[in-house]
Amino acid sequence: MNQITTENLKSELDLFALTYKDDSALDKMVELCMCNRLEVNEMVGEWMAYSTNKKGLVITVENLEQFEHEVLSKRLRQSSRKDQTRNRNRDLQSVHDVMKIEEEEENLLDSYSTPAKGSQKRALTTPEHPRSKRGAALLPSPGLLLSPASFSHSVTPSQKYNQRGGKGEVVVTFGAVQGTRWVGRKAGESVQVELLDGPEDSLRCSYKYMFQRLRDVRNVLTQKIEELGESLKSHFQIEDFCPASLPAQDSITVLGQVCCDSNGKLNAQSVLLEAGPEQGGQQVPVDLSELKEYSLFPGQVVVMEGMNTTGRKLMVSKLYEGVPLPFYASEMKMEMDEEPVNVLVACGPYAPSDSLTFDPLLDLINVIVRDRPDVCILLGPFVDSKHEQIEKAQVTEPFEAIFFRCVQSILDGTKSVGCHLVFVPSQRDTHHHPIYPQPPFTLPNHLEDQRVTLVPDPCTLLIDGVTFGLTSTDILFHMGAEEISCGTGSDRFSRILKHMLTQRSYYPLYPPVEEVNMDYEKFEIFAQMPLTPDILIIPSELRYFVKDVVGCVCVNPGRLTKGQVGGTYSRLLIQHSASEDGKRVSPCLAAQVVKI
Repeated sequence: MNQITTENLKSELDLFALTYKDDSALDKMVELCMCNRLEVNEMVGEWMAYSTNKKGLVITVENLEQFEHEVLSKRLRQSSRKDQTRNRNRDLQSVHDVMKIEEEEENLLDSYSTPAKGSQKRALTTPEHPRSKRGAALLPSPGLLLSPASFSHSVTPSQKYNQRGGKGEVVVTFGAVQGTRWVGRKAGESVQVELLDGPEDSLRCSYKYMFQRLRDVRNVLTQKIEELGESLKSHFQIEDFCPASLPAQDSITVLGQVCCDSNGKLNAQSVLLEAGPEQGGQQVPVDLSELKEYSLFPGQVVVMEGMNTTGRKLMVSKLYEGVPLPFYASEMKMEMDEEPVNVLVACGPYAPSDSLTFDPLLDLINVIVRDRPDVCILLGPFVDSKHEQIEKAQVTEPFEAIFFRCVQSILDGTKSVGCHLVFVPSQRDTHHHPIYPQPPFTLPNHLEDQRVTLVPDPCTLLIDGVTFGLTSTDILFHMGAEEISCGTGSDRFSRILKHMLTQRSYYPLYPPVEEVNMDYEKFEIFAQMPLTPDILIIPSELRYFVKDVVGCVCVNPGRLTKGQVGGTYSRLLIQHSASEDGKRVSPCLAAQVVKI
C-alpha cells in the first residue's frame, strides 16, 4: 500500500476538480483511507460515485461520516465475504501443494538411495522452468549494507521539506495557554525523571523471544479476563457470572472476551463472546440489536447481560464498560513559588522519506535550544525501516552507526540547555529488536550521559511527581481499523483511548496486527498499566490531538515528518498540585501541538 498523505489526496482531488471545506475534511479522508485500507485513487473514486448520486456534495467532515456509514461499512462486509471464499480456495490449493512437495521429497530420497537391481538410473537434468530463489533475491547484499563508507556527504537534502510552510504554527491548544511562557525552569533547578516501577521491576535489557507456547498465551489471556472480571464484579456489585453457552430462560450475566467469528474485520453480525475457563471457556455468538449504543473491539474484556434461551446465541440487553485504575498519589510536597516543568515530546521519523539528512532533527534541536525545556521525550523510529532508501537497500552505513550519530547530535546540540533526554524505541527502528514489549536502547560508553534515560516501549514514567504513560506503537491506528461502534458519537479517538484506560493495557487488541510481534509472557508483566497515567503520550499516523479522557490528558504529538514534508511536535507545562476539596486537579496546565 502506497503512503497516504494529504498532499497525495489534494493532487488527486484537484485532478477531478473536487472541492473540500477545510483541512480537517482532508485529514478525515486520510483517516478513512487508512482505516479502510484504501488507496488515494480508490477513495476518490468511491467518493465521486457517492457524491454524484447525492447531486454533488462538498467534502466536509459531516458528509464523510455519512459516506463512511453508507458506503465504506458495506464495502468492508463484502470484502470480508470475499476473503472467506478466497481462504477456502487457498486451503484447497495448499492441499495440492503439500502433495506435490511430498512427491518431490520422495524423489529426492530415491536419488540418494542405492538403486535396486534392474532399476533405471535417474538422469540429472536441468529443469526447463527453474524456480526463482525468492529468498535470495529479497536479501540485500551484506557488503552493500555493512560498508563502512558514510552516506552523509552524498545524500541530497529534501526540497519539499525545506520549502514547507507554517513553521512554528500552533495547530492544537489545550488548557490555559494565554500568556504562557514556553520555557523551562531556571538553571540549577533539577527535575526528577525515573521509571515508576523502578529499574529492578522494569524491562531493562533484551530478552530471548520467538519461543512461546499456545498454552502460555492462553494462560495470559485467561488471567486478563479473570482480573478485569473481578474489578467489574466488585464495581457493579454483580453477584456471579453464568456460563455463556448454558441455555437459560431468565436474564443472565456473562463475562468474556470479544472476538470475531472469522479472519475478517469485526462487524455487528460476527461478534463472539469467548468465556474464561471458569465460565466454560466456550464461544457464543452475540446479538447486539437491542443495544442502543456500544463500542467493541477484538480482545476487549466485557460483561454482558441478556437472554440465551437456546444456548446458541446471546441476546444482549446491557453492556458493562470497564473501570479505569486510580491515579498516582504523589508524596512530593509542592513549594509555593515552584515553577511548572516544560516537557517537549517528539516522535520519529526524524528524516524525510526522500533523504537521510535528518534536517527535521536539526530543526528540533534548534527548538530545544530556543525554548530550553526541562525534559525532552523523543520516541522512535530514529532509523525508520519504512524509509525509502532503507527499504531499497541504498544505505552504505550500519544502521546502529546512523542511530549513534543521531544521539551524538542530540547530546552535543542540547549540552548548553542541560535538559533531561528520554529515548523510547519503536517497532520501526531497523537497528533494534522488533518485539513487543520492546527493551530500551543500549548506548556505547562514549555516549553515556547523566542526562539520558533509556526506557522500554511501553512504560510508565514519573516526572516530578507526574505520571506519563509512553508508547511508540501506533495502537490508535491498529484499534481504529478493528473497532465497531453504534450510537456513541463520532469521536473515535476518545472511544479508543477510553478502551485503553478501562482495559488497563497499552495494547489491549487481540489478536495483534501482523507487524506487532507480541511476546505474551513479557506482555503480561511489562505492557499493563499499573495505574491511570496523568498524561498518556500516544503518537500515531492519524491526526494529532490533545484530549482529556476520564481525567487523563492524552496527547498525539503527530510525527516530526510526514513523508517528504514537515510534521509536528508537542509541548506541555506540568505541575503537581494537591487536590482541592478532595477533588483531583489535573497536573497538565497547558499543552500545544506545533508544526516543526
